[in-house]
Amino acid sequence: MAGGGLPGPRHDGGRRLHDGGTTKTRGYFGIGAEGISKAMNLGNLVRSAHAFGASFVFLVDAWYTARAARSDTSRAEGHLPVYDFPSVEALTLPRGCRLVGVELVDEAIPLPSFRHPLQAAYVFGPERGSLSPAMLARCDFVVRIPTRFCINLGVAGAIVMYDRMLSLGRFAERPVGAGGPRQPRPPHVHGNPVLRPAADPRRS
Repeated sequence: MAGGGLPGPRHDGGRRLHDGGTTKTRGYFGIGAEGISKAMNLGNLVRSAHAFGASFVFLVDAWYTARAARSDTSRAEGHLPVYDFPSVEALTLPRGCRLVGVELVDEAIPLPSFRHPLQAAYVFGPERGSLSPAMLARCDFVVRIPTRFCINLGVAGAIVMYDRMLSLGRFAERPVGAGGPRQPRPPHVHGNPVLRPAADPRRS
């Protein structure tokens, strides 16, 4: 852990995603929100995080806790740890976990062009506001969803998690024409390491 706080993340999140079988995603991720005030939006975010295989949910300076999120019909809080931090300064993440802010700012990276870190925590701003300057300063990356205006917190979270799943999951390639793939992606085969011959110093 980085400075204490969150325990080591679970690595079974991606195994809960199904696509005619088990779709494993690499790494782990968490979903968080700063200054969230509506229990229903929080419930939707927690439920989506559970569905997409998040390892944890975190809240910073929140008005409500996950226990008040009555819209979470999947009871995700019983299966997914939710951590509360009183301030940005108090926020701690697992060692090696990159903080990714999601915000509509000019300097943000468009989500379709973003390469997701294997270990990441995504943080969203409040319903009628933006990520605080302190939170933006903490972020390793800031991305934006290319929409004309701000969208619902739960929807934004689902879009980011879906994009991560597409990027890091193992899916069959899309066909050239319309429709689905004719054959599933072959399973990954583990083998012995491939050793490349050393470079000839006389050619350098």
